[in-house]
Amino acid sequence: MHLAELPFRTLAIVRGTDRAAALRTVLTLAEEGITASEVSLTTTDAFWVIEHARRELGPDAVLGAGTVLTADDAARAAAAGASFLVTPGLIDEPTPHVGSPGTELPVLMGALTPSEILAATRRAALGVALFPAFVGGPAYLTALRDTFPYVPFVPVGGIDAPTAVAYLTAGAAAVGVGVPLVGDAADGGDRNELRARAARWCSALSAAHTP
Repeated sequence: MHLAELPFRTLAIVRGTDRAAALRTVLTLAEEGITASEVSLTTTDAFWVIEHARRELGPDAVLGAGTVLTADDAARAAAAGASFLVTPGLIDEPTPHVGSPGTELPVLMGALTPSEILAATRRAALGVALFPAFVGGPAYLTALRDTFPYVPFVPVGGIDAPTAVAYLTAGAAAVGVGVPLVGDAADGGDRNELRARAARWCSALSAAHTP
């Protein structure tokens, strides 16, 4: 699996204090057409959420673990059923090689500067989580893609619907979005409001034109 080829443009970042609500959030987003979710390991009982979401969504769902900091985080996420990993920055661990040969998980590694992006690709990351994306904005992504046209970029941080459209138009492989889409749903917030936000999000992104 290569992150640049995944059939999604929105990666929902789910983090919250209520594990049952976080699970409902992942499942509700999938029902509403947001088929790729990243469960942050800062979420209460995050591995439980990943495990139960995998069980409900099936083996082919795009379900990742975010805020992965160590090899142990990566191994536990893989065991719970994550299909990819997201790190918040450039770190030596985890590597993409979690588990036995043939079961490696793609890593979307956090990076911001050209030097960090080079280092991420040398660590065999299959994509770069451009974080925090708001520092440079869509124009910065355009400049990076001139130099790194082969790197799948997923901007994360400060993404709302208008900036998501701008990033996708600038060539992002996808965008990672948290509160503007998820809101307080993973803390127990209203599920119907989550559905309404998801519908508005999908409608807004239908206007994005990718290169």
